[in-house]
Amino acid sequence: MNNLAFLSDYLSASLRLSMPLAFAALGGLWSERSGVLNIGLEGMLLTGAFVGAAATFYSNQNVWLGIVAAVLSGGLVGLLHAYLCVTLQVNQLVSGLAINLSAAGLTAFASRLVFNSSTTQKLPGLSTIAIPGLSQIPVLGPLLFNQDPLVYLLLLLLPLSTYMLFHTRVGLTLRAVGEYPRAADTAGIHVAFVRYISVILSGCLSALGGAYLVLVHVKFFTEDISAGKGFIALAALIFGRWHPVSTVLACLLFGATEALQLRIQAFNLNIPYQFLVMLPYVIALLAMVGLAGKSTPPAALGIPYSKESMGE
Repeated sequence: MNNLAFLSDYLSASLRLSMPLAFAALGGLWSERSGVLNIGLEGMLLTGAFVGAAATFYSNQNVWLGIVAAVLSGGLVGLLHAYLCVTLQVNQLVSGLAINLSAAGLTAFASRLVFNSSTTQKLPGLSTIAIPGLSQIPVLGPLLFNQDPLVYLLLLLLPLSTYMLFHTRVGLTLRAVGEYPRAADTAGIHVAFVRYISVILSGCLSALGGAYLVLVHVKFFTEDISAGKGFIALAALIFGRWHPVSTVLACLLFGATEALQLRIQAFNLNIPYQFLVMLPYVIALLAMVGLAGKSTPPAALGIPYSKESMGE
């Protein structure tokens, strides 16, 4: 029974730790499928975390208002990234890094103004919703059927994203823009509009991951709370070969790895904890160098497009 309880607890922790990664990775998938490289997932996630925490704090502990504010803030950061990359045709890597650095600095400064206290400001969290009958199933019940609304939202977004990308005209248009924007433009598709919508959606989903982090998982905000999760989400996106299902599975792998290193530390084994903390990032690096085989990104990923280039 103890082993069953340990397994249930470990799987639940893995799911919680993978949720911010999964939202950010799904956001990155929509952006990069349209051809816009999004290195700024870390900054979008961090922005969503801060705005969600601040809005909840100022709205008399209204968690849902905090979540909505986080999503809107992520959309605005996505809009900025789209404007820089699509309209101004700034180098997409530079734009993403600028967003990450700006978000880190601005949220650190603003958090000292908003949470001006010597102790960490505790935030309310979302309550879990148990599905009658199903939540009583051993191991899988608490894992899948006794969760907060954002977990259920992710479980809905996963098949919805897969269906939209590969079985609808919207998904075909998006993939055409990401693979061969010149042909899409010739077919009458507004390439810039598709990329704008995709990058804004990317910001919203990434910020939702940040909101989950502060309003469900840890229930407080500190400087640099994202701690590189946006970059791990980017690695999961590459590891998952830009497919929603395999990308989320990669996020679950990274979440399980982080949960494992936390539990190994609790066993007081004679292993320097720094090596254990490195474990999720080592897995991410292995994914980046092609542990799962060669990943082929969308053909136009990171390449600016304008009508003037059609005559080249």
